[in-house]
Amino acid sequence: MNFTNLKNFIDRMADRRTPGNAITVYKDGQLVYQYAAGVADIDSGRVLTGGEYYNIYSCSKVMTVTAAAQLLERGVFLLTDPLHEYIPEYKNMRVRQKDGTLVDAQKPITVGDLFSMTAGLNYNLNSDAIRRAGELTGGKYDTETVARCLASESLSFEPGTHWQYSLCHDVLAALVGILTGMPFRDYVKANILDPLDMGETVYHHTPEIEAKMATQYRFVPDDQSENILDLVEAQKRGAAKDGKFENVGLGVSHILGEEYDSGGAGITTTCGDYAKLAAALAGGGLGVNGERILSARTVELMKTNRLGEEQLRDFNWKQLRGYGYGLGVRTHINPAKSGSIAPLGEFGWGGAAGATVIIDSTLNLGVFYVQHVLNPREEWYQPRLRNVVYGCL
Repeated sequence: MNFTNLKNFIDRMADRRTPGNAITVYKDGQLVYQYAAGVADIDSGRVLTGGEYYNIYSCSKVMTVTAAAQLLERGVFLLTDPLHEYIPEYKNMRVRQKDGTLVDAQKPITVGDLFSMTAGLNYNLNSDAIRRAGELTGGKYDTETVARCLASESLSFEPGTHWQYSLCHDVLAALVGILTGMPFRDYVKANILDPLDMGETVYHHTPEIEAKMATQYRFVPDDQSENILDLVEAQKRGAAKDGKFENVGLGVSHILGEEYDSGGAGITTTCGDYAKLAAALAGGGLGVNGERILSARTVELMKTNRLGEEQLRDFNWKQLRGYGYGLGVRTHINPAKSGSIAPLGEFGWGGAAGATVIIDSTLNLGVFYVQHVLNPREEWYQPRLRNVVYGCL
C-alpha cells in the first residue's frame, strides 16, 4: 500500500475545497494511515490535527442502522414486520396524492422501509408534527415523542414504492429505544461505543467537547447559484470550485432539543474514533479490538441493494451513480455507471458537513474522512475520494 496519492488529494482539498480535512484508514483490522491537512479555524490559523471533534450529520445513520441491525439478528423484529406493531400511531397512514388529496395507505410501513428510506416520510423539520412534539415535551423533543408525532403527517407515497431521503432513521432510532426500554444514546453507548472503545463519540455537545471542535463553516459559491440553505439539498449536489467559507457556529439544526437523539444526524465525533465503526463493519462486525458488534451475515445483508428499478430512479444523486441502497447505506452495484474502481459491495454514506464513511467487507477496508463545511460539494469530492483510496491499495 502506498498512500502518497491520498496525501496529495487531502492536501489539494485543504488548498481549495475546504479549510481543513482529515482521514483515517483501517485495513485488515490494522490502522494503516492517518493524515490531516489545512486549518481547524480560518481566523486563528489553528492547524488541523485530525483529533478535533466534528458534527458528522448523516454519517450518524451508519451507527443507527448498525444499532437496529443488532436487534434484527437478536430476533427482536423482522424487516417485514409492520411498524405499527411497535409504534401503534403508524397503523392508519394517509398518502398525499399529486393533486393534494389524501387517501388511505394500502400497505403498512414496515421496519425494513425505515432502514431503506422507502416509508414515504419526508425531511421537513418545520412540520406541524414537529411543532406538536415540542409542545408536548416542553421543547426537549425526546426521540420517542417526536417519532410518535411524525405519524400524524401524511406520506409522500405508498410505503415501499419509492425511495425518499427522510426522517426514517430518526424513527428507527426511536424504535430501538422503544424495543429496548433505553434512550437511544444509552443503547448505542452500551452496545457499540463501549465495546469498540469509541470514547470520543457523543450525541450531544458539552462545553468541553465544543472547546475541541473544528470550526463549522458553510461554503458559499462565488456565483451564488449553488448557495443551498437546505442541508439535505446541499448534501445531494454541488460542484462549484470557487467561493468563500462562512462561520456558522457549532450547532446542528437537526438536533431538535436536549433529549432528541437524532438517528439521522446526531453524532459528534473525531476522525479516529468513528473510523473504528467503519473498521468493525469492514471486518464483518468484528472490531479492531476483538469485540464483535454484528455477525458477518448481517453485514452482508446491510450492503445488499434493496431498491428496485423504479426506486433506483429516485436514488439519483450524482455522486451515487452506479450505487443502490441497502439497510441505510449506499452500496456499489454497477461500476460501468459509477466509474468507480471500488469493488461491488463497497458501502457507506456521507454527511452534510462533509464527513464520509467508506466500508468494504470483502477487502476488510474501513475509512472515515472528515471536513466541517456545510454544502461540502459531495458531487465533486466523494467519487474522487473513493477512487483515490482504492488506488492506494
